[in-house]
Amino acid sequence: MGNNFKMVAKTLFGFEEILAKELRNLGARNVKEGVRNVTFEGDNGFMYKANLCLRTAIKIIKPIHSFQVSNENDLYRKIYRMDWSEYLSVDDTFAIDTTVHSDNFTHSLYVSQKTKDAIVDKFRDTDGKRPDVDVKNPDLRINVHIHKNNCNVSLDSSGSSLHHRGYRTATNIAPINEVLAAGLLLLSGWDGQCDFLDPMCGSGTMLTEAAMIACNIPANINRKGFAFEKWYDFDEELYGKIVDASLKKAREFHHTIIGYDKAPSAVRKAQDNIENAHLSEYITVGRKDFFKTRKETDGPLHICFNPPYGERLDIEMENFYSAIGDTLKQGYPGTNAWMITSNLDALKFVGLRPSRKIKVFNSHLESRLVKYEMYEGSKKAKHNRS
Repeated sequence: MGNNFKMVAKTLFGFEEILAKELRNLGARNVKEGVRNVTFEGDNGFMYKANLCLRTAIKIIKPIHSFQVSNENDLYRKIYRMDWSEYLSVDDTFAIDTTVHSDNFTHSLYVSQKTKDAIVDKFRDTDGKRPDVDVKNPDLRINVHIHKNNCNVSLDSSGSSLHHRGYRTATNIAPINEVLAAGLLLLSGWDGQCDFLDPMCGSGTMLTEAAMIACNIPANINRKGFAFEKWYDFDEELYGKIVDASLKKAREFHHTIIGYDKAPSAVRKAQDNIENAHLSEYITVGRKDFFKTRKETDGPLHICFNPPYGERLDIEMENFYSAIGDTLKQGYPGTNAWMITSNLDALKFVGLRPSRKIKVFNSHLESRLVKYEMYEGSKKAKHNRS
């Protein structure tokens, strides 16, 4: 295993533990949780597999150099000294993403500029020409992270964020991020072993991610490409074998996945996105008002949804969340209902005691993923039977 190297998988706050579990299940070594990231080790083939299969990773980066840095001139000198010809030529394009948490460096754009200057000056001095910057579609994306006086330079193996799965072409206002949806489902314990419902499905992201989990389909199988495909050492044959092997691990799903939405436009968008993901045989979407529905299936039901929020709900917040609780109580026995909301005050109007509350972030909004257990008959009877 001498070809193994360290990598960093970036993720959303609160998803570190489930991402670490995903990595271990894929076969990663030396998995260690951080804050919004998990470090691990593997070879090039594992890097391909991680990008293809991980549901809760946003980026997979490969550290190539680290050093102490005291100021911008020090940064320039040390970036200049690196052998960039291993990764770039004068005919290639590159882009730099920077994050800084340091008293000495306060502007990430300035750090990016100094890094870019060092790289192009090195090529100009050695080759007489310089590579160009292309922020949209570069041949190489470089990640610079400065924490206090520590600088880590990495290569971004993913390219655009891994939440860009490739299946979603039609969206509503503020659609849920695909990585967030997958993470919420995994936190809720969804494993495809019962029926599933998203009663406010919007453009169908939760439904699609639920089906991909249930069928063990690689999360990014519909993506157009990854940054590592442009690297000098990219092994196309190995990548093809990993795609084939990952697809062979898909499994059949013997339950139902159903989505409701009141808006006809949302239903159409959800259906289009589900079709793009080649999952129409597993998912049914219909135009329904959740508050006028009852459970349609026998046996256990897993609900996970992201109710709408925002200014248009300010006046009716109490009624809206109260109706969620009433509908679950009256119409959905034998159900584990999970809901994410950033409106923490609204939860008291649901009128149900959550059995779990998990802190997560929806974009920059602090939110809670809450669980309501709706028993068949009374809760007391449930405990007497167990």
